[in-house]
Amino acid sequence: MKLAPYIDHTLLKPTATAGDIQKLCAEAREHSFYAVCINPVFIPLAKAELEGSGVKVATVCGFPLGAVSPDQKAVEARLSVEAGADEVDMVIHIGAALANDWDAVQADVRAVRRAIPDSVLKVIIETCYLNEDQKRGATEAAVLGGADFVKTSTGFGTGGATLDDVRLMAQVIAGRAQIKAAGGVRSAQDALDMIEAGATRLGTSGGVALVAGEQSGEGY
Repeated sequence: MKLAPYIDHTLLKPTATAGDIQKLCAEAREHSFYAVCINPVFIPLAKAELEGSGVKVATVCGFPLGAVSPDQKAVEARLSVEAGADEVDMVIHIGAALANDWDAVQADVRAVRRAIPDSVLKVIIETCYLNEDQKRGATEAAVLGGADFVKTSTGFGTGGATLDDVRLMAQVIAGRAQIKAAGGVRSAQDALDMIEAGATRLGTSGGVALVAGEQSGEGY
């Protein structure tokens, strides 16, 4: 199986420079990854670097904590799309999920969905902080709020994607949205296992190593 079409080639470190983003985009072009995933400040640069390549530009919203208001997330997402982003990966209000306030989680997602109705919206539920019932509740709220994808992790929490989490999310989603597994995809076998479990997109900083059949490092 070719892994490149599944990969969001990711660089979200706060220390990333313009040169790092140019390198990321060059790798994405070379390997025909599905997208790059970058912080909003670099959207214009990535858009220019990837022009004509077919590689999408994904960015993040309310990242990595999710602890800003729905209106703030909506504005951030809209501005990112206006700057050239094709896809937005937003973080839910994790505290609301821990309090089982699913109306608040759904409203959070819906605010961003309304702000970017024609763009792909991936909703990060940060599974490492949630118990099984909360993972189910957060996944359902994300779908009801209008998510195109439900995503496991930011890569900045205490853990990343697990096969059990992807399977659970697939069960809840039941074909209504797609799944992005992110964080901890360190080998081609990890990637294949995540896809078999139900993931249709993979977020990783180790995409080059994965397509080469090598073990990736300790990054996202």
